[in-house]
Amino acid sequence: MTINYDRLINWRIPPVEMTLSKRDTILYALGVGLGADPLDSDQLKFVYEEGLQALPTMAIILGYPGAWFAHPDTGITRSHTVHGEQQFIIHKQLPVEGTIVGSNKIIKLIDKGEGRGAILYTECTVRNKTTEEVLCTWTSSLFCRADGGFGGPSGPGMDLPAVPERAADFTCDLATLPQAALIYRLSGDYNPLHADPAWAKKAGFKAPILHGRCTFGVAGHALVKTLCGYDPSKLKSMQGRFSSPVYPGETIRTEMWREGNTVSFRSTVPARGVTVLNNGRAEIAD
Repeated sequence: MTINYDRLINWRIPPVEMTLSKRDTILYALGVGLGADPLDSDQLKFVYEEGLQALPTMAIILGYPGAWFAHPDTGITRSHTVHGEQQFIIHKQLPVEGTIVGSNKIIKLIDKGEGRGAILYTECTVRNKTTEEVLCTWTSSLFCRADGGFGGPSGPGMDLPAVPERAADFTCDLATLPQAALIYRLSGDYNPLHADPAWAKKAGFKAPILHGRCTFGVAGHALVKTLCGYDPSKLKSMQGRFSSPVYPGETIRTEMWREGNTVSFRSTVPARGVTVLNNGRAEIAD
């Protein structure tokens, strides 16, 4: 079954209600690598219930609707989907527990052509259920590698700036665990691409790959560590484009260029000489 543009662009994604516990907040932080040094008090506040704080990148799992696109009527080939781009904006410091509601909607669908795939953009507005305050908004794109050529619009996509050509102002290397994807999936993304070797091989990868959202979280950790002094309230927004997969156990290097409150960044896997997250941009508060 191929994508039907009118059907998919008007697809209704049900609201997502999530009761967040301190355990969920800790599990997310562990999934993106916090607590690697259990004696580091800066990291401990994200993985220990006493004085617990939420990482800003946790915004992108709040209200996450799961694999709704796996429904056969969408026309999307689930085994050939990967995360394309990610963005979030924090409006109010994220809670470590409480009930939130995420309202998801499709905002754009691009047909790159036969054999070139399609890109589906969604937006989520996350509110505190009790007060209805908007906590954060995030947008995400899904690259549907096997589903181009259905006659939809060819653009435009998300406009993301290139990183500077000069040497980076800051660099941060963070290792991932071999079991990182198996931990991270417990934060709500159960795509078998990240756990099942046979599924990964079917999708064209040599082994299960790390979630794009996890790679994004590792880059966010690098920003919070390097430029925010581990103060999560300082990271206000972040965006980037995924350019290559990470295999669990690899070390991710994040290069950062700062100009005032704006930071450009890029993440690579030096061992393979590949860029895995590009066109990064973040806003840091004073």
